[in-house]
Amino acid sequence: MKKILEIISSARGAASNSTQLTHTIIEKLKAQYPGSTVTQRDLVQKKYPHLEESHLSAFFAPPENENEAYKTAIQHSDEAIHELEAADIVVIGVPVYNFSIPSALKAWIDHVVRAGRTFSYGNGHPEGLLKNKKVYLAVASGGVYSDGPMKSMDYAEPYLKWILGFIGLNDVTTFRVEGLSVPDLKETALQKGLESVAV
Repeated sequence: MKKILEIISSARGAASNSTQLTHTIIEKLKAQYPGSTVTQRDLVQKKYPHLEESHLSAFFAPPENENEAYKTAIQHSDEAIHELEAADIVVIGVPVYNFSIPSALKAWIDHVVRAGRTFSYGNGHPEGLLKNKKVYLAVASGGVYSDGPMKSMDYAEPYLKWILGFIGLNDVTTFRVEGLSVPDLKETALQKGLESVAV
């Protein structure tokens, strides 16, 4: 039995290809680990605010400076980090917008990548503090970025693997639905992507 955290970042609701891919990954995980529970976090329905001065001040404030303003500023970060800490497996839906990740997903990342909570420089070098978790990326794109001439323009998967590794999430597997806007590929792109899932 596993605790699975599903992160949805697509603005397309039920029509989202990345969300369909996350659901397929989770179905396979639940079949492999009967009794698993799923916590769903929709970053479009429940937005994480882009970082402002109040957030940054709270992130670096010493504990003795805690007050109501501090607690308000830090609540989104604490909530997101608690969900990550509780999960055994994290499945992140990643629609590719303009060659990169949606701003909603970037805002969530900015709240979970936090000194002293998810990474530390205590040993003089960065150390990720989130350990022993599996991550799946469910990437959906109009073009084909896994290989071929567009590969160098894939700024989504490399960034996510790097930043997740920075906080200790190094065991990352990517599944893709790609070619959704390519005439010769789009008719079968979704089904091909869903059928590629093996966990």
